[in-house]
Amino acid sequence: MRREITVAAEARVLRGKNEARRLRQRGLIPAIVYGAFKEPMAVAVSPKEVERILHSKSGHNTIFEVGVQGGETTPAMVVDWQYDPVKDTLLHVDLKRIDLTKRIVVSVPVITQGESRGVKEQDGLLELVTREVMIECLPDDIPEHFTLDVTELMMGQSIRAGDIPLAPEIKLMSSPDNVIAHVVALRQIEEPAAAVTPEAAAPEAGAGATTAEPEVIKKGKKEEEAAAEETKGKKK
Repeated sequence: MRREITVAAEARVLRGKNEARRLRQRGLIPAIVYGAFKEPMAVAVSPKEVERILHSKSGHNTIFEVGVQGGETTPAMVVDWQYDPVKDTLLHVDLKRIDLTKRIVVSVPVITQGESRGVKEQDGLLELVTREVMIECLPDDIPEHFTLDVTELMMGQSIRAGDIPLAPEIKLMSSPDNVIAHVVALRQIEEPAAAVTPEAAAPEAGAGATTAEPEVIKKGKKEEEAAAEETKGKKK
């Protein structure tokens, strides 16, 4: 979805960790602008401006203007970003130029509304399986999200990607058979079986139980019997 937002950018020549550190000290982060059959351009942008876009209703599907100081101004989208794993701050972003006259493929969030009858009447559980679907459309036609009503969903029933109502100008790229949400039975928690103690497993003495003779002893008896038979034969 297109927004009236312009992100200011500075062209940068130097690369590397030292340059990135200097940019962050100035409140900027390294970025790259590419696409639309033009050469990639290394720039520096404000992470706060990018954060506002990522946290907006349209999120990474927001189309905005990138204005490079002394250079081009072009529609763009945030297509990739990197966070510091410790500080949780933006480290780098990739911005893709957008041709507003050409169709593009994007992922759009899917949200549900209503209380399912399978949950309310059958004590089931509504499980969300897929939270985004891929579509193809013109940049100006990208919706913020799709909303699905799950009120009539009963136990064992599901809503699939093919059930999403789409405008004529939007084409579904995800498989129409992909399950978005379904109602399932609550899983029963099985109690663990009681542990069997060695005393309980062993038979009680005097109850008719016999103790198995070790295999080694059995083998020794057989060998002794065979030797005795052989000795008798020689004496005869």
